[in-house]
Amino acid sequence: MDNSVIYELKQKYDLTKDSDILALYAVLQSGQYKLITPEERAFDDEVYELAMAAKARQSQGEKSSHAGSSIRATKAKAPKKRGKQKVVVLTRQEMRVKRLVSTILWVVAAGCLVYFGAYCYEAYRTQQENERLASRKENEMLHSLYETQSVTHKDDETGQEKVYTVLDEYKSLYNQNKNLIGWLKIADTNIDYPVMQTEDNEFYLDHDVNHEQDKNGTLFMDYQCDILKPSSNFIIYGHNMRSGNMFGNLDKYKSESYYKEHPVILFDTIYEKGTYQIMYVFNSHIYTEDEITFKYYQMIEIASEKEFASNMKSMQEISLYDTGVQAEYGDQLLTLSTCDYGEDDGRFVVVAKRVQ
Repeated sequence: MDNSVIYELKQKYDLTKDSDILALYAVLQSGQYKLITPEERAFDDEVYELAMAAKARQSQGEKSSHAGSSIRATKAKAPKKRGKQKVVVLTRQEMRVKRLVSTILWVVAAGCLVYFGAYCYEAYRTQQENERLASRKENEMLHSLYETQSVTHKDDETGQEKVYTVLDEYKSLYNQNKNLIGWLKIADTNIDYPVMQTEDNEFYLDHDVNHEQDKNGTLFMDYQCDILKPSSNFIIYGHNMRSGNMFGNLDKYKSESYYKEHPVILFDTIYEKGTYQIMYVFNSHIYTEDEITFKYYQMIEIASEKEFASNMKSMQEISLYDTGVQAEYGDQLLTLSTCDYGEDDGRFVVVAKRVQ
């Protein structure tokens, strides 16, 4: 702002009138003009002093008006005339606070926007990567490029050895990541993912199949489970992502009608295919070590028929609805577990038995 503009403002606003002074001060407060040079700062100070004096006179006038209100109350009310809008004058300190709050709000809003954008991008990237993996699984030409891969397992009780051969459709994926132990799919849903396993149950909470950082994580089996022995129950964990990735849609099974439309889970180990029928659907949470109650996440090896019956009864009692499906001791079980945000350390669980 140069001296010519100061002159024009003085011509436009009469600095002897309180209304013009307050109006000019409001314009300068809005930041429409940048006050940088000594002349500009001096003019700004002058307007500020005049505005403060005008505000004081305005306040005094309101007090005088209030003193005479009892007299005017006896007179008939005259029609109100619409005058100039009252100008709210802020002190320099108030103005600085206002600008600081405004800046903070803008920074917070920008940060939220960046976070949301990054979240959406990562969810999209995860979806694309898993679609690519699914495509590799179905690519028969790709399977032929890899040699047959087998592992020999010795039964600790009988001493017998059994050879397990990696299924053709998983050879290329297994070659990419030796932590691959299977694939989980529920027809007509977005759940169609590889399942990993390591000795560290924390790793795949925030890593993808390429071992890269990913908030979506990857489906993984509890480290205590064994697909070769096999253990009585396979427990698979996955994040309840709001984007719907991983187990983000698993809690749709809270609806019985949804269950009836999706009663079957397909879970292949890398050595053999499997079809499972859902039995129980329930809410749970992580308990403290000293709490004596049914803890589904400890149901991995079931040592006796009595223990099996007790576990089945516990799940039946808390199941959200009756599927009519029952299991017998010795049946292979599959448990899908994800977070339930309805309570602290909440979990949502779906349990199924192998039927094929």
